[in-house]
Amino acid sequence: MTIKFYVSTLICIGLGSSVFAQKPVADSELPGNTALPSSAEEIGKLMALETGEFSYSVESYFAKPLKSDFQFSPKGQYLSYREKDANGKRHVYVQNTADNSVTRIIEETNELVRGYGWINDTSLVYIKDKGGNENYQLFAVNLDGTNPMDLTPFDGVRVQIIKKLKEQPEFMIIEMNKDNPEVFEPYKINVNTGELVKLFNNTDPGKPVMGYDFDKEGNLRGYTQQVNGTELQQLYRLSEQDSFQVVEHYDWKGNFSISEFDYKPGNTHFAYVVTNLGRDKTVVAYYDLKNHKIEKVLFENPEFDADEISFSRKRNYEIDYYGYEGEKYHMVPVSDYAKGLFKQFEKQFPAKDVYIANVTDNEDKYLLYVTSDKLYGEYHFFDANTKTFKLMVNLMPQLKEEDMAEMRPIKFKSRDGLTVYGYLTLPKQAANGQKVPLIVNPHGGPYGVRDSWRFNPETQLFASRGYATLQVNYRGSGGYGKDFYLAGSKQIGRNMLNDLEDGVKYCIEQGWVIPQKVAIYGGSYGGLATLGSLIKTPELYVCGIDYVGVSNLFTFVNSFPAYWKPFMAQFYAQWYDAENPEEKIIMEQVSPALNIDKLNKPLFVVQGANDPRVNINESDQIVKALRDKGLNVPYMVKYNEGHGFHHEENRIELYSAMMGFFSQYLK
Repeated sequence: MTIKFYVSTLICIGLGSSVFAQKPVADSELPGNTALPSSAEEIGKLMALETGEFSYSVESYFAKPLKSDFQFSPKGQYLSYREKDANGKRHVYVQNTADNSVTRIIEETNELVRGYGWINDTSLVYIKDKGGNENYQLFAVNLDGTNPMDLTPFDGVRVQIIKKLKEQPEFMIIEMNKDNPEVFEPYKINVNTGELVKLFNNTDPGKPVMGYDFDKEGNLRGYTQQVNGTELQQLYRLSEQDSFQVVEHYDWKGNFSISEFDYKPGNTHFAYVVTNLGRDKTVVAYYDLKNHKIEKVLFENPEFDADEISFSRKRNYEIDYYGYEGEKYHMVPVSDYAKGLFKQFEKQFPAKDVYIANVTDNEDKYLLYVTSDKLYGEYHFFDANTKTFKLMVNLMPQLKEEDMAEMRPIKFKSRDGLTVYGYLTLPKQAANGQKVPLIVNPHGGPYGVRDSWRFNPETQLFASRGYATLQVNYRGSGGYGKDFYLAGSKQIGRNMLNDLEDGVKYCIEQGWVIPQKVAIYGGSYGGLATLGSLIKTPELYVCGIDYVGVSNLFTFVNSFPAYWKPFMAQFYAQWYDAENPEEKIIMEQVSPALNIDKLNKPLFVVQGANDPRVNINESDQIVKALRDKGLNVPYMVKYNEGHGFHHEENRIELYSAMMGFFSQYLK
């Protein structure tokens, strides 16, 4: 069983409320070539291609839960949650735990509420963007719905949460690229008045600050600065009267981050850090900031990166546990309190993953999120005083565990000898010895990201139709050490695709898969991998789906948002650099849009029109080029979406069309 504290960053920067209604827009004002997207009638015909009787519909997997995102106020007097109305809008409600009265405090209209959280016992904050453009704005509202405020009413500016200040409950620290779109600067903001105070000027373009380290009192103790484009240095100051001094200097291949400062008396200049400097695997360490050295490695794993340390504020920042992700997520309890707590959870929820979604400041009330590869998720209330559990809600009661497919951790050797990990979700037919069609699903990123063992509505939908899903954590993925991460450098379109092919070979050799019925589908970088695979090994794949994917490395690089500019030197070092003649040739070879003559397999393309990461031109150009040579390419575009679809109706339409497309080639 896995137990994980969900240490929320208050808001998942990724997903918003009500102020901006979406206005009708003329075609001439819409992004991209509006003549290219398939009509609603054409998409409808694609959806209708899937026929047959199934126990579960697409809606069963992708309709959003009726109630979700439960959170206690800091003292536990109130319980907030999101509830979906008949139109699919997910508003935020607050329930008084004493009298059970309920008030709707945040209304979701056309723009999604991307995330929300309590800032103190009387106020909540939430985040929105416009149509998925990821320029997030921060809003606040009182728990009774009064005093709604747009705290950051700045066009074209992206807000990110740095820290809640529990000791100063009316304030939080955020960062914005308000004064310079390329860099972020920290501000202390009053959530009641909107008053902003800038805490640091990030004005050196040659040495931009990439991250800030504030302590629990809101004091800036250190920061990470980029130098020479591909190098980083951690700076720290002994007091507010001293200047910042470099304590570590390293290149982009390493990492060093302060998780928390030590607040025990006499330990002012010590911190808990996560780092891989001087080693392959990332460790959790106790670091002497005054003398610039690791005092002690607190936790490490020989196979996987350690990535988490959790503290109890109530118990004077006692360490509760360390965490790392191997084939599954593992928590290693440290404190006696955490050991006892985990033991209770293991007894109550055997063979399940338990996430502490929320806990009151006094640690007397817990909201537990219980899940597995076959259970979408349940919220349970745990009373720490009485040691009792109560089921609050099953998020997807229509999905029965006994009907869901197993997500099986796998590993295999690549053709050049690397151990590669991944997951295979097998439908019941395969579990009973029958060979089945396979969908290869490369994750996005690509660098530092990975797939994980969890309930995945995509792979479960595919399994319900009789398809297995292979998810390969190819070289360059995160969590497997520095060497494996760096093995992916300069390998886009090359060895990274080989790892996918070797994974398919492994599945075929195990007798799980029909070799003639293998498809590939991926989003973002996974879309690039899909297009590249259809070109590189067309004999292996019968069709593909490219979802918000890159098609041309040259145009992709030229469309990045301004705040990516400081990362460009690292991008060139890790991806490819067009200024290098040899690498320019490779870029031409691995850019699918420049190799249209080799792309002849059936393809379905999907794009969010407002995508700031992968511009709609990436999808437009691949669709136009393929159609110009006579191929029929269905193309779904949604003009209220960005990097991926988040509106419920769009997701249901997308996966219905996917099932229709796959049914033509995998049945």
